[in-house]
Amino acid sequence: MDKKIDTAIEYYYKKGQDILNKVNSKSDITADELIKYGEEMAIIEYKLTALEVAKEN
Repeated sequence: MDKKIDTAIEYYYKKGQDILNKVNSKSDITADELIKYGEEMAIIEYKLTALEVAKEN
């Protein structure tokens, strides 16, 4: 089970990094895009937190 959790953590960590890279690479990001990326990051962070708690238990 730990292997699956570790794989999921790696996946969501990479997805978060991809979003950060998109945001940081844009010089003309709109407020709507920033809000959208922020919402996506919040979901990813929530999932990562849940996976890390599951891994500890």
